Amino acid sequence: MRPSASDRNVRVARKHRRLSQEQLSFDAGKKRSLLSDLERGTRDPSVRAIERSATALQIEPWTFLRPPDA
Repeated sequence: MRPSASDRNVRVARKHRRLSQEQLSFDAGKKRSLLSDLERGTRDPSVRAIERSATALQIEPWTFLRPPDA
C-alpha cells in the first residue's frame, strides 16, 4: 500500500514539531503502532484519530487531507 497525502502530511507535521512517534502517540492518546501504520499507509485513519493527532500537533484536522505541495 502506498502512503496517501494524509499519511505524508501526518509525518511532515510531526517532524516539523520535532516529535517522535512515541511522543505524538502519547499526546494524541493513541498507540505508537497505530501512528506508525498511519504514516506508512498500511491503515486508514479514523476521523477520531485525525482529530486527536491534529490537536496534539496544534494544527487544523483538514491540513492532513490537502495535497502535500499545497
